[in-house]
Amino acid sequence: MKHLFAAAAALSLAAAAPAWATPEEDYTELREDIWQAALDSSPTLATSVGDRRGDGRLGDMSLAEFDRQAAESRAFLARLEAIDAEALPENLQVDYAILHRSLADGIEDAAFDQSRYIVFTNRGGWFSFFSSLPYRSPLFTRADYESYVGRLEAFADVNTQGIARSREAVARGLTQPCEPMQGLQAQLDRQIYDDYRESPFWRPFAEKPGTISDADWTALEQRAAAALEGSVFPAYRAFRTFYVEDYLPNCRDGAPGIGSTPGGQDYYAYRVRSYTTTAMTPDEVHELGLSEVARIRAEMEQVAAGAGYDTREGFIDHLRTDPQYYMTDADDYMRYAQALAKEIDGWMPKLFGKLPRQPYTVLPIPAAQAPGNTTAYYERGSLETGQPGIYRVNTTELDQRPLWELPALGVHEAVPGHHHQIALQQELDMHPLRANGTFFTAFVEGWGLYSERLGIEMGLYDTPAKQMGRLSYEMWRATRLVVDTGLHAKGWSKQQAVDYMLDNTALTPGNVDAEVNRYITNPGQAVAYKIGELKIRKLRERAEQALGSEFDLRAFHDAVLENGAVPLDVLEAHIDRWIAGRKER
Repeated sequence: MKHLFAAAAALSLAAAAPAWATPEEDYTELREDIWQAALDSSPTLATSVGDRRGDGRLGDMSLAEFDRQAAESRAFLARLEAIDAEALPENLQVDYAILHRSLADGIEDAAFDQSRYIVFTNRGGWFSFFSSLPYRSPLFTRADYESYVGRLEAFADVNTQGIARSREAVARGLTQPCEPMQGLQAQLDRQIYDDYRESPFWRPFAEKPGTISDADWTALEQRAAAALEGSVFPAYRAFRTFYVEDYLPNCRDGAPGIGSTPGGQDYYAYRVRSYTTTAMTPDEVHELGLSEVARIRAEMEQVAAGAGYDTREGFIDHLRTDPQYYMTDADDYMRYAQALAKEIDGWMPKLFGKLPRQPYTVLPIPAAQAPGNTTAYYERGSLETGQPGIYRVNTTELDQRPLWELPALGVHEAVPGHHHQIALQQELDMHPLRANGTFFTAFVEGWGLYSERLGIEMGLYDTPAKQMGRLSYEMWRATRLVVDTGLHAKGWSKQQAVDYMLDNTALTPGNVDAEVNRYITNPGQAVAYKIGELKIRKLRERAEQALGSEFDLRAFHDAVLENGAVPLDVLEAHIDRWIAGRKER
């Protein structure tokens, strides 16, 4: 399910609270049941919170498990709806609203064949998630290493399940479109090693921890070597063979949007509602996008004029082609991004009253996943596993990665964007289901895009190039509203989408091509960013007008984040209560 790391596992659903229990007791018992179910069915989630029940396991992605989780979610939702939400204290009413949306959304999602059978995109799937195992596993003790090796041994079964679902996708005509998938074969090739000792999976064995005896270490190495040679890389090869011989010859031609598949228009409308946590239709999102594009384009024209250019297009051509804005050495590019991140760190106490304990670092995207991937992304960390948050930067194709985009990129992916929000959520004083188990794209990505605007207050955009970089990034998210809906609801071709983004943003052609491929293979996700950002901006304006000179920006930011990721209607109700409370002080 998209909003819970895992919907459920095998619990006795008859074990509901006794008839004389209060609504609060009913609710807290149900919430704990759902959390325990999530830990049972998502071993890597359990590991990330320091729970060892998932050791050595990778979970189950079979259709039978998919159906079982959907059925269990329906049972959980029935228990939830039997509770009088209005009888709960205010903090649990927020909990209730979040949990209800998560369960109901997951149940609706499970009803679509697209969700049952489309299990990877042009950027990867279970196989690429598995490739990050060496980077996100705790590796301190013998038990840690035994769990790591057990997961290497378990990968072949998961891979078989993924292939089975994808084979059914082929049979039902629910494959991904042809053109956006062209780079996946090369990605798979980079994940296959003839010598396991050269692969990232072997890196945890580069140095023996002092907590493990020599005999145990030798045994672990032998098991890991056998798993990599006999299971992991044969499984990768099996998927590659299936992909090349069975999947690609049956990829979809014609209109690339999901709307052209059976039931696709209803599925896409659901995805828009789900990712935005609103009732907006694709048409409404499209019209909002056109309006935002026009507004931002006018601002870009003003910046271009201030830089001495007669046209916006002339300044953008300069930004795309002048060598002064591009580096050629990957190490130099990384050092630049790292230094900028440290500069931004210094602003955090001025913008927030509460900061997380968990640090973050800036590292390149692993080589196997970097070509054709997005410019950067964030990986959540875990204090329990000793993993920092990671702001991953793409150091390939540097001629497509101008320096003027890095300020906006850094504040979005690291701080005050994703790292600050997600790490803080993990440390909030709330039930672990909320702290670790909920994710709403409109909130999380809306906050990241809102954070880009905070760069104005930090003084990060101190040249016309950097100002245009920020506006180009905002325009990038605004054009998504038009392009994503155009592709999936209005029958656009890929070229129409590419041309529209090239015309309106300052993004380089390579970035635009990668982004459009992403939107085609992951419908609806990209529209959530701008919807969420606009809601947060609207709430800030409302608070500033209501509180006047009493408005405290740090307190407002803390209030936005203090419940973790929430649906936008829940956020709005919370901020309205916060404003009322501040006015009474």
